[in-house]
Amino acid sequence: MSWATSNLSQLWKIPSTRILLANSKLPKGSSLLSATEIRATVCFCRKMQTQTYEIVNGSYVPVAENKQESPAEDKNNVKLETVGAFQKLPMVMPSVDILYSAIKKSKRISPTKGIVNAAKRERNKGARQLDALMKELGVPLRDYLDKFPNRKYLHPYERSLTELTLGDGNYEEVLGRLNALKKKVNSVGKEHASLCAKSVSKREAEERLAEGIKRLEDIFKSEGKAVDDLLNIAKTLCAMPVVDLESPTLCLVGAPNVGKSSLVRILSSGKPEICNYPFTTRGILMGHIHLNYQHFQVSNHF
Repeated sequence: MSWATSNLSQLWKIPSTRILLANSKLPKGSSLLSATEIRATVCFCRKMQTQTYEIVNGSYVPVAENKQESPAEDKNNVKLETVGAFQKLPMVMPSVDILYSAIKKSKRISPTKGIVNAAKRERNKGARQLDALMKELGVPLRDYLDKFPNRKYLHPYERSLTELTLGDGNYEEVLGRLNALKKKVNSVGKEHASLCAKSVSKREAEERLAEGIKRLEDIFKSEGKAVDDLLNIAKTLCAMPVVDLESPTLCLVGAPNVGKSSLVRILSSGKPEICNYPFTTRGILMGHIHLNYQHFQVSNHF
């Protein structure tokens, strides 16, 4: 770096063109410069710029910046769902089907091979069957909780549909009861499986197995309505009209009983549901038209 510094200091000692002109005998109004003087000035400026860059660049020590995102930024990075979340909902089984399917599968579990002692074999079988029953009941509940989206992450259009159709807070209330049922099934199942594994005799192991099955069955029967409520919610949400916000939409607005729904049915894929009494169509109908490789939406409004 010393050679660059010395060169720069020498360049600074060279008088500028302005000083030379001021001390010259040329008239003050004269602005004529020779080609040699102009080239010398340009070379001087370029050389000074090069030397300055080398000194500054050589003395620069890069500092790594550890940028930490604030919690507010993390929340803003959450990606909202696009329209169509209702069509991704899983098929929900009735609570009765989940219960009896779980009991049937758990009874097929046999004890670990190689256990000769009858008491040990029975308590091993009981603990394994209770653990299997707990999992067969809990896994579907966990899947439903994972696949039903949080309402605040829904698209604003579908969030509004959920509130207007199900009522404010009902969606979250059902998911909350489902989560409480899952936790209770896991807790009681582990408790009775542990008790069965600690049985002293074969008879005690059989009794604790029957007691554990009865306890889990009672819990699921009494609180399994949350599953059935979720089933009804899934049916309602899946039947919602599918709206593509990017596609052109044709809205048919007019007086009652003038054939708006019939026109939608003829022109598009929509199938309106008419009430028993005249002049009304139940709900808003959405239909879709594919014409010349273009997609259109048709909707009837009252």
